[in-house]
Amino acid sequence: MNNRHLLQLHPACGKLSCLHFITIQELAVYEMIKAVFFDFYNTLISFDPTREELQVKACREFGIEVNPQAMPRGYWVADDFMSRENTRLSIQKRSPEEEQRFWADYEATLLEAAGVVVSKELALQIFTRVRKLDRRLILFDDVLPTLDMLKARGIVLGLVSNLNRSLDGYCDELGLTPYIDFALTSSQIDAEKPHPPIFLAALEHAGVSCFEAIHVGDQYHSDVIGARGVEIRPLLLDRNGFWKEVSDCPRIRSLREIVNHLSPNG
Repeated sequence: MNNRHLLQLHPACGKLSCLHFITIQELAVYEMIKAVFFDFYNTLISFDPTREELQVKACREFGIEVNPQAMPRGYWVADDFMSRENTRLSIQKRSPEEEQRFWADYEATLLEAAGVVVSKELALQIFTRVRKLDRRLILFDDVLPTLDMLKARGIVLGLVSNLNRSLDGYCDELGLTPYIDFALTSSQIDAEKPHPPIFLAALEHAGVSCFEAIHVGDQYHSDVIGARGVEIRPLLLDRNGFWKEVSDCPRIRSLREIVNHLSPNG
């Protein structure tokens, strides 16, 4: 069988200017992963105390007892709600009143998924209290070993976040600066995941085509759908195993598994 196949340029990100007939071997080289993009919160970094612990503490201040074991699922449901809402209308671009309503809905969704039903007014009070509790940012245990491995392979590493401020200070504080080649936030690009501009900007900064990049994140609607929208290969980080029903993209439980997805057949 002839091993020459037709490769068509994807209009959003490809580097080829026309159709080319290339061999399977050439295609494999072209598609080898040269850049890995990461979401920030809940992908690379967590909190100490954990946000689940902070939530339990804040609820107790309002006389509400919640099951600590139910909080991870509660946050998973609430974060998915936030991802869907952000797709519909950027939270950062909503009016102050609309943003308050969103955070009340977010907190109420979180608590309901954890088995507690509260009014929207009380939910907003609890959310506000959680935000005021002391915490510090920490890296997940698998972050630095994974970044070391990827850097040793010469892979470009970038951050793609919906944060409304620069990540430079956080990278310095957490020791990420030596590893990260660039960090993009929605405030810099004026676009949020899952919308294409922030992913296209990441490709431009990395100097690669969409076929040569992976995006890793913990949210299906912002990370997976967003990356796939510009033909970047998505990896869904599912640390707690809550995304079991997702079957249309690879799921990983740890960042260490990225190494298994760096080749065309990964």
